[in-house]
Amino acid sequence: MTSRHLHPAWIVLVAVTVCALAASGIRNVFGIYIKPMEAELGWTRGALSGAAALSLFLLGAVSPWVGRMADRWSARRLIVTSLAVLGVGAIAMGLSQRLWHIYVTAGILMAAGSGGAGIGSGAPMVMRWFKARRGLAMGLLAGGMSAGQLIIIPLATAMTVALSWRTSTVCLGAALLVLVLPLAYLLLRDSPEESGLRAYGASETAAPMAEAAAPQTGRVTVIQAAGTSQFWLLVATYFVCGYTTGGLVLTHFMPHALEHNFTHLQASTALGIMGAMNMVGTISSGWLCDRLGRRGPLAVYYFLRGLSLLFLLYVWNVPSLHLWAAIFGLNFVSTVPPTTTLTANIFGYQSVGELSGWIFFAHQVGAALAAALAGWIYEWYGNYTPAFVSAAVLAFIAAGLTLAIRERSLVRAPVIAVQPATA
Repeated sequence: MTSRHLHPAWIVLVAVTVCALAASGIRNVFGIYIKPMEAELGWTRGALSGAAALSLFLLGAVSPWVGRMADRWSARRLIVTSLAVLGVGAIAMGLSQRLWHIYVTAGILMAAGSGGAGIGSGAPMVMRWFKARRGLAMGLLAGGMSAGQLIIIPLATAMTVALSWRTSTVCLGAALLVLVLPLAYLLLRDSPEESGLRAYGASETAAPMAEAAAPQTGRVTVIQAAGTSQFWLLVATYFVCGYTTGGLVLTHFMPHALEHNFTHLQASTALGIMGAMNMVGTISSGWLCDRLGRRGPLAVYYFLRGLSLLFLLYVWNVPSLHLWAAIFGLNFVSTVPPTTTLTANIFGYQSVGELSGWIFFAHQVGAALAAALAGWIYEWYGNYTPAFVSAAVLAFIAAGLTLAIRERSLVRAPVIAVQPATA
């Protein structure tokens, strides 16, 4: 294949990015339904925050197994199955009549479906298809997750205002099943070797099957990785990432904005701006990681995130709200490319699915904790100020921890290859 032709890796990347876009966008709409559900069904903020926390926790809990299945079974089959579960869960959520229905649909089915079609299964596929420009490829994949926020959240908000929250979630689930699921089935492929191809940037002289087989000897288990400080630093910083983004902002930003006299349109526009800047920041993050390394940019992202969370407390009008959204959006998912590529470079790309799954589990534990705590804090204090301050402090701590990560391969290190840590 000559350089004049589009490498199939880019087609696979587009397909897996669309899947991540849909899965991330649909899962993250729950925050805009909180106040309509409160008004219609009389459920409390704390009770609905519990459903959000369960969803975020289970999204992380399935990630290690998602990564393991993607590494050892089939990422393609996993994504296709997960999209079906997510679509059914979204439709069922729109038909819910009791609080426990929300816990089952949004808390369990949609979490499992989104987890199986997200970064845990997409990252191993991208790593297999790309030898070169991995940072850029991961940035594009993470940018797709941001695009889900940009496209789906304003759409869901518009349908909620014009029709109802029930119609909104049913339409989103149906669109996923009709449009995205067939795309995943037709275009996704687990690896270039199964089609007799080479990964993008792979050596032209190496046989495809040899390239596939050689790295298998470098697989690192989670028990082995847990014996290193690098793994725990990645876990700790990604815990903070989850606490400060999906758990706090995506779950509670909309009710926070509405209770500060912003309209649905103004708040959803802010989320759209956040998503647009998120795409810019995430793709740029991948580009920067390929050129400047990972630790420095990652530390800057966490530091700026802490500052932006404090700035949110002083937003006073629509322009300042949208300015905050732009600043926060630039580093919302920009942590994904450096964290994922650090994991691949330190522990080997044959282990990135499973290990990224465990690291993402920490991310979702942080998100679940923030979602639940913020809801309880609101009921105790009548506002979200302590929640945003705590998130800012954690972000500053994460910036410091990031600089302690040593980016060097441990695949052949004696502690892993010869003397694995015991459980």
